[in-house]
Amino acid sequence: MTTRTILFDSPFLLGFDHTRALIDRAAKAAAESYPPYNVEQRGEAAVRISLAVAGFAPEELAITLEGRQLTIAGKRDDAGKGEQAFLHRGIAARGFVRSFVLADGLEVAEARLEHGLLHVDLIRPAQERQIRRIPITTG
Repeated sequence: MTTRTILFDSPFLLGFDHTRALIDRAAKAAAESYPPYNVEQRGEAAVRISLAVAGFAPEELAITLEGRQLTIAGKRDDAGKGEQAFLHRGIAARGFVRSFVLADGLEVAEARLEHGLLHVDLIRPAQERQIRRIPITTG
């Protein structure tokens, strides 16, 4: 039994099954190593994910957001490239799927391919703090 399981089984943390699933997904995603990436804090309310995708054209890349999971995939179109004879091949040509679990409130602002790097900018729009009073009924 792991510490994480013990933590989420606490009676003080009710309804956090979704959070446990997100942590498990994030742990699996962290085990992947291709393509390399950076996550950069850009001010108070912005984050940038940059992936090294040299050799991929924009039409060979796809970015999807399902719930809180951001998925970036690359699929190379290698048709007609079989005639190449490499003396050394150090630039990876394989496809990939890289997933990130986003915190609540983070939104994808923009994605841009620049100099072999795919930049995905995320923002956290300012939200008004809401306080809700809960009525108490009597029996």
